[in-house]
Amino acid sequence: MTIPLGPSASTTRQPEPDTGSGWASWLIVGLAIAAVVILGVTLTTAPSTNEAGPVSTAARDTVTQEVRIEGMSYVPDRIEVPAGTHLVIELHNDDDQPHDLSLNGVRTELIDPGDSATLDAGVVTGDLEGWCTVAGHRSQGMLLDVVVTDTSASSGGGLGDRPTAAVGSNPFAEVPTSADRLNHDITDTVFHDPVLPPAPASTVHELAFTVTEEIREVAPGHRQVQWLFNGQAPGPTLRGRAGDTFRLTLTNDGSMGHSVDFHAGEVSPDAPMATINPGESLVYEFVARRSGIWMYHCATAPMSLHIANGMAGAVIIDPPEGLDEVDREYALIAHEVFLGPEATGADADRVSAGAYDLTAFNGFPNQYDSRPIELTAGQRARFWVLNVGPDNPVSFHIVGGIFDTVFSEGAYPVRNGLTEGTGAQVLPLLPAQGGFVEVTFDEPGTYTFVNHIMTDAEKGQHGTIIVR
Repeated sequence: MTIPLGPSASTTRQPEPDTGSGWASWLIVGLAIAAVVILGVTLTTAPSTNEAGPVSTAARDTVTQEVRIEGMSYVPDRIEVPAGTHLVIELHNDDDQPHDLSLNGVRTELIDPGDSATLDAGVVTGDLEGWCTVAGHRSQGMLLDVVVTDTSASSGGGLGDRPTAAVGSNPFAEVPTSADRLNHDITDTVFHDPVLPPAPASTVHELAFTVTEEIREVAPGHRQVQWLFNGQAPGPTLRGRAGDTFRLTLTNDGSMGHSVDFHAGEVSPDAPMATINPGESLVYEFVARRSGIWMYHCATAPMSLHIANGMAGAVIIDPPEGLDEVDREYALIAHEVFLGPEATGADADRVSAGAYDLTAFNGFPNQYDSRPIELTAGQRARFWVLNVGPDNPVSFHIVGGIFDTVFSEGAYPVRNGLTEGTGAQVLPLLPAQGGFVEVTFDEPGTYTFVNHIMTDAEKGQHGTIIVR
């Protein structure tokens, strides 16, 4: 059967007279259609409600989020939105260098310190990651996470694309980024006061070292077992004068064998450096005949693992004639940091492979950025530095300062250099080497001390000196 689509050829339709009713009919139809459209739009965009109040329909919402740049990080560094949200970020640079933000395929221009920019990130359908595109900033932790709160939404894949340098390759721990470390508030239980008191007046030093194994915070957000002398990592800094006697009683309250080796002592290692079992004690006595800063450490194999877990420290011996007068003295113990499981600490295989995660002075990465050393302009300061390793060299440097006196491994390469018209820029130290530098800060300002092996400075051997 064929159904005709038009009028029959045999039928002739006569035109009806124009009465104006057709136009009225079309007007009514048009108004009805408009009403339906308006009603549909209203129902689609109107917020729904639940018992807690109005709930916006995410696919139609625009969220504007303020983000500040501070200390090589975005604050906040995590934004949560419903899937389908149109996200706009107002970015304010409160740092001291230019930064930008790349997110969801768009990027701001470089934002100078004190300036702002707006980034329209578009519609968020899954988790995203943003970062600063300035060279090296992403790997130093300048990351911004956008997380959808609808867990059933498909992931944008952004959070899985972080560079290895940002999260590390440690199977036991997430390595804190530079931003994590620079913005971490150091607690009193973690902070290691670098101020060095003068040598005591006594010539015989009766000491007691107790070995324990305790869970402590070793980096921002990461806790693990450390093996400790007197509850400290590094161990207590001892001080005396050439000719003094040190008599130390070592007690092992740990769960494995431990020992101690004093580089300042000149004794047969057979008895005083023997490994003692849990519950045992021994006495180690030596006369410190030579001045300098000397390492001590656990000598139980593998020594690298015992040192990496915190069992090392310094003994400072003043020369018989004394040292030049200074206003302040500080002690800085340089070392690598190996992050491991909370219950076991540094992993033996990673220590053996030299696979360290961070570096530090006095136990905690970047702690003197959080709590700077403070001096007054014109004061003369002496910095004792010991590298306990276990493996890496150190090149100690203060930005904006020149050392007019340097003592290293028994000798003065430079002494009173300002009078002689010379000085030194670094104190180079191999593992187990130590020395001191003297410096005067003539002008107020912010000075930085670093290991000038810059990749290790960027891993935590970095601190600040405020001169007022």
